Amino acid sequence: MGLSTATATTSTADAFWSDADRHLVRYQGAGAFTREIIESASGSHVTTRDGRRLLDFTSGQMSGILGHSHPEIVATVRERVGTLDHLYSGMLSPPVVDLATRLAATLPDPLEKVLLLTTGAEANEAAIRMAKLVTGGHEIVSFARSWHGMTLGAANATYSAGRVGYGPAAPGNFAIPAPNTYRPDLVDAEGELDWRRQLDLGFDLVDAQSTGSLAACIIEPILSSGGLLDLPPGYLAALQAKCRERGMLMILDEAQTGLCRTGAWYAFERDGVVPDLLTLSKTLGAGLPLAAVVTSQEIERVAHEREFLFFTTHVSDPLVASVGLTVLDVLQRDRLDVRAAELGERLVGGLRELADRFTTIGDVRGRGLLLGVELVHDRETKESSDALGAAVTRRCLELGLHMNIVQLPGMGAVLRLAPPLTASEEEIDEGVAVLGRALGDVARA
Repeated sequence: MGLSTATATTSTADAFWSDADRHLVRYQGAGAFTREIIESASGSHVTTRDGRRLLDFTSGQMSGILGHSHPEIVATVRERVGTLDHLYSGMLSPPVVDLATRLAATLPDPLEKVLLLTTGAEANEAAIRMAKLVTGGHEIVSFARSWHGMTLGAANATYSAGRVGYGPAAPGNFAIPAPNTYRPDLVDAEGELDWRRQLDLGFDLVDAQSTGSLAACIIEPILSSGGLLDLPPGYLAALQAKCRERGMLMILDEAQTGLCRTGAWYAFERDGVVPDLLTLSKTLGAGLPLAAVVTSQEIERVAHEREFLFFTTHVSDPLVASVGLTVLDVLQRDRLDVRAAELGERLVGGLRELADRFTTIGDVRGRGLLLGVELVHDRETKESSDALGAAVTRRCLELGLHMNIVQLPGMGAVLRLAPPLTASEEEIDEGVAVLGRALGDVARA
C-alpha cells in the first residue's frame, strides 16, 4: 500500500516524535533517544531542525575521527557509489586488496592478514570464532566491565550491560576484574592498585573454572563503556604472558582506540606487545560501516586448513573499502596521531583546570582524544551517582555540547569525551567552557 505525502513526512516536531514513539524499537536499554531532530552534520557539529548547532564530543558513535561529512570522504563515496559499490561475497576488487595491504603496513609483524567486515561486533565475532577453531578450545576470558558487541559470541564476552533477561550465556565465558586505578579493590603498601595480584587472582579463578579448553582472551586497551579505564602500563604484557602459559590467543578490540585516537596509531603500541588478533571498526570507516580482523600468516593458515567459515553479505565490500583507504590517506598525510596527542593534552589541561574549580570532578583519565571525567559527590569517599552524570550531560546538551555517549547503569557518572581528531583548538576550548558552565549550573541547582 502506498504512503501519502501526509503520512510519509514528519512536518512538525510533534509529528516526528509521535511517529518515532509509535514505530521505532527502543534499543538502548533504559536509555532514551536524544530529544533533538538532527537535520545535518559537518565537521565537529551536528545541526538540529530548529537550527541549533551542537558541538559533537562523541564523534557520532565515537567513530567519526575525521568529523562529519569530511569532504574527502564525501568525494570518495560519490565517486565509488557510481562505479563499484557492492559485490558477491566471493569476488574481490582493487579497493579491498589495497586496503588490506595499506592496513597491514601500519601494523607491526606478524599482523598482515586482513578480513574486512562491517561492525565491531561482527569483527569480534569473527576473531573469537577463529581463535576457537585454531586453538581447539571454546573458553573465552574478558573483563568484568567489557563491551564487545551484541552478537552472540561478542555479547557473551560483554559484561558491562545486557546480560539480564536473555537466558543462559554460552558455556565457557569467564570474567576477570577490570583494573581501576581510581577505585582500587586490591592495594599495595602505598595504597595503589596492585594490578599484578589482581590479575593473578583473576586467572586463579579462571583456572578453577576452566575445563582445560581455553581459547582466547578478548579485551580493550581502554575500557570505554566500563568507565574509561586505561590499563596500567605493563598490564598488557603481563596478560599476554598469562595467555601464552595457557595456550590462549590474545584478541585486542581497538574499535575506539585504534587509528590515531589515543595519540598513537594503535593503543597497544605503548606497551610494546603485539596481539594475536586485532579487531578494528568504528574509526576505520570514520562513521561508515567498516571493520577488520587482522592476524598473522600462521594463525590464518591454520584457520584456513581447518576450513574457517565467516562471511556476510557485506564482507569485502568495495565502497566502504575505498572509504577506508581515504581514511588512511588523511590520517597519514595530516599526521592525526600527533594531532590527537596535542589536542588531548589541551583538553586534559582544560579538564584539570575545571577540577581545580569543581570538587565534583574526582578524576580525569584516558589518552589522546579518548578521555573520561568521573564525577563524585565527595572526593574523600568517591561517592558517585548516575543522576549527577545524567544532570551534567543533560545541561551540556541544553548549552550546545553533546558528549557522554551511552550512560550505562552504574557508570553514568563517568563523562566520556571523544572529539573528532580534526577538531580545532577553539572547539576544544569551547567544549571545556560549556562543560564548566554545566557543572556550575548543576551545582547551584
